[in-house]
Amino acid sequence: MSRFDGYFLRQLLVLFGFFTLVLVGVFWITRSVSLFDRVISGGQSAMVFLEFTALTLPTLIRTVMPMAVFAAAVYATNRLSRESEMTVMLATGSSPWRLARAVFIFGLIAGLMMAAISVFLRPASVDQLERRQAEVAGDVTAQLLNEGEFLHPAPGVTVYIGQIDLDGTLHEVFVSDRRDDANPVSYSSTTAYLVNNDAGIHLVMVDGVALRLNEQDKTLSSTLFEDASYDISELTSSGDMAHRSLEAIPTVEFIEDIEAASATYGFTHGQLVEELHQRFSWIAICITVALVGYSTLMLGSFSRFGLWPQIFGAFTILIVLEGVRGFVAPIVIDDPKLWPILYGPGIMGIMISCLFLLVAGRPLIRQRNRQDVAVPSPV
Repeated sequence: MSRFDGYFLRQLLVLFGFFTLVLVGVFWITRSVSLFDRVISGGQSAMVFLEFTALTLPTLIRTVMPMAVFAAAVYATNRLSRESEMTVMLATGSSPWRLARAVFIFGLIAGLMMAAISVFLRPASVDQLERRQAEVAGDVTAQLLNEGEFLHPAPGVTVYIGQIDLDGTLHEVFVSDRRDDANPVSYSSTTAYLVNNDAGIHLVMVDGVALRLNEQDKTLSSTLFEDASYDISELTSSGDMAHRSLEAIPTVEFIEDIEAASATYGFTHGQLVEELHQRFSWIAICITVALVGYSTLMLGSFSRFGLWPQIFGAFTILIVLEGVRGFVAPIVIDDPKLWPILYGPGIMGIMISCLFLLVAGRPLIRQRNRQDVAVPSPV
């Protein structure tokens, strides 16, 4: 690697780190607002919010990394061109193909980082996130211990607690259970306690009244009690969280026996094949976006105003390639044997980059075409 390659590569890596931090920060702030509201309103602590945020970072980084790679390649190439460094290198005999070596190495480094995230880190983080969400959703105590709020821990159930003492005593407790439409019941008590034992979680209410409505007879009966136990174990809203999502399945299970994974998790063979190759296709995307950003800008000539038409063209190419990726995914789900087309957008981008570098490496062709257009026709 020459000094210029090392210099160019350092510029790319520094800009890549900068754009990654900026994009992750912007997307993190956008997503964390809704996440913070859901976690805190569910009675959880700020540590749970930070844990959930950390577990979502691999997914967020995978999303923004191709954008950061493209922005770094475009910005570095544009700056070297604007400061005439690229022009000097081309004048000394270096071809665009030769200068693309640093960009290819940069794309390869980004692809290796993407491989670690997409193939290993993201499935593990999604799996852990789903487990923690199930635990938090099943934490009935955290869902109920909110003063002065009407809470709905389950469909048809409403709970209100007026005050909570430091020793855990609950005051002004109201529970409305409408899960049985024929016999809805409401409990009200001055004090109550949460008791967790082997039989489950119970709300023990003291000095209260139970109101039961009989829909058939249209009668309301009331029962005064000194103490009553209400089982709230069934109010856990964990749902079917034991079922892994497609993104949470480890890549090793895909590779070892994809048919066993299909039978275990209930996904079709096409869905598993598409997910597996999508994880690896992100590696090729990192290399592609770096080469597209560089090669498109190499088509432009020196200008102190920058290479904005070429930048817009490179961005348009990426939009087209992303559209192709979204188009081929359903095809692979329907017919898993067509999985090679998932790598088609990456291969298309590399071929377009090679074509642009071929044109950029033959400036006489472009100059001759411009001269042919500029020469006036004889009178």
